[in-house]
Amino acid sequence: MPQPGSATVRSRVRIPLTFPDGYRAEAEVFTFHGLEDGAEHVALALGTVPDGGTPLVRLHSECLTGDVFGSDRCDCGPQLRESVELISEAGGYLLYLRQEGRGIGLYNKLDAYALQDSGLDTYDANIALGLPEDGRDYTAAAQMLATLGIDGIDLLSNNPDKAAQLAGLGVIVRRRVPTGVHLSASNVRYLTAKVERTGHSIELSRLVG
Repeated sequence: MPQPGSATVRSRVRIPLTFPDGYRAEAEVFTFHGLEDGAEHVALALGTVPDGGTPLVRLHSECLTGDVFGSDRCDCGPQLRESVELISEAGGYLLYLRQEGRGIGLYNKLDAYALQDSGLDTYDANIALGLPEDGRDYTAAAQMLATLGIDGIDLLSNNPDKAAQLAGLGVIVRRRVPTGVHLSASNVRYLTAKVERTGHSIELSRLVG
């Protein structure tokens, strides 16, 4: 895989975060020039990495329905909340990537939801729309990490493709740390499909038991 070009920090600003359950964290938010896909991705620095330690990093794809409106059709909102707390404790970065709907965009994601209501799983719904199962590319994430001076990470993710893509882009993934199982009656089919179709490290027994 070709190595990404260089990017630069455009700005940095401190933002206090407060979640609906009352959890609070302090983030330093970085914006960038020169990201390969031209999207407005941001990196949130959280906590302090111990001397000689490895930063804990999550690549979180934007999800308006889950992150903002609290939709139970996915586990994105709870993963975002969990990630901020875990990274604040360990020290590291949350990369918030503008990749709505695994890269297909908001309107297409909502179209895919309608197809899921008729019985398709989350991946087959994308295919039925003539779109990729997962259209995400993590080149910009690798650029962001390099710009922040990070070459090795602990990756907070259940998704093996994130680790594989980052490794191919020159990022050393020392270990993959799974997120929790954020199960609801509305997302059990979605989570099961992630395990069965793309090998996510989620305990199926927690979903169907």
